[in-house]
Amino acid sequence: MPRRSKILPGTLIASALLLTSLGLGAVAARAGAPAPATAALPAAHSAHLMAASTASSPEDPDGDGYIPANPPVTGVPAPQNPPHRYFHEFQANCSVTHTAPDDPIVYPQQPGKSHDHTFMGNTTTDANSTTASLGAGRTTCKAPGDLSGYWMPTLSKAGKPVLPVGPQTIYYKAGVTDYTSVRPFPKGLRFVVGTPTQTADEFRRHPGFVEGWECGDSYFNTEIPATCPNRADVQLNIRFQAPSCWDGRYLDTPDHKSHMAYPVVKAGTNDNICPADHPVALPMVEFKMAFPVNGDMSQVALASGPGHSFHYDFFNAWDDATLKALVDHCIVGGLQCDARGWDQTHPEAGAALNADYRLP
Repeated sequence: MPRRSKILPGTLIASALLLTSLGLGAVAARAGAPAPATAALPAAHSAHLMAASTASSPEDPDGDGYIPANPPVTGVPAPQNPPHRYFHEFQANCSVTHTAPDDPIVYPQQPGKSHDHTFMGNTTTDANSTTASLGAGRTTCKAPGDLSGYWMPTLSKAGKPVLPVGPQTIYYKAGVTDYTSVRPFPKGLRFVVGTPTQTADEFRRHPGFVEGWECGDSYFNTEIPATCPNRADVQLNIRFQAPSCWDGRYLDTPDHKSHMAYPVVKAGTNDNICPADHPVALPMVEFKMAFPVNGDMSQVALASGPGHSFHYDFFNAWDDATLKALVDHCIVGGLQCDARGWDQTHPEAGAALNADYRLP
């Protein structure tokens, strides 16, 4: 593959537009807007400001932050208009594995440099994780073929971690109207959704914002509510969606975002399509996390700071055949599937995986 240029034609303009559309606090600060406060960040990890990575790693030997896809994806067909289906999704149900001040995407090969994260899925995820190491690991996801790493800033109350209990719901959906165009993630794709330095307004206006923080009858909060009903059936919840359009060229970029984009509305229609510079439709990941905490929430915070600093990371290490089976059966097939690819309202369609959540 030809050596990539460090500065691609139009990169500065395109990157500025993309970062602005994602509502990044760092961009606002460079433009002269007030910089978001970082005083709330834990002192030991206040340096986690989502700056471009500079450390080298086995997958990025020169440390420039660009990890090229091999092969790249080109020749994406024009969007079609398939029959309307309300659902086109499946779930990856994954439990918490551990917490650690590591981030193999933002701070590869630099253990302890990040604020504390809560990891789900692959049990081996740490600062030194690579596509190969994750592929050799184990998982807490229901589907053994999902060896991906999922992580988010650790939530705590009065300094003690509050960890989600049991399998959490991670949706894989179609983010574009043409759900038949969605293809599986390329192995090794990684990205960060949101940023710890975003302001409350940027968090609320972020294209991935769904319902914000919620508990009981309180919804759409940018901050963690001060109180939640003190009942056994009440937990703190958050839902947040990832970008689902890929540039087809890079598995990662220096800001861990620019190779991904959110769908846009096609002019003159209500159709969501991928923008021309990010034409490849991938599954839209949506975190739906539940934290077992309620009552007085005044001492509840994220390791990254206040509630509006919520963000998360995804590092794809799915078994290729398993992921393709679920994407083709559930997303392209227009079904609402559980973690084995079963839609209970369409039993005639069967399941993508067997009772052990493996390929039949």
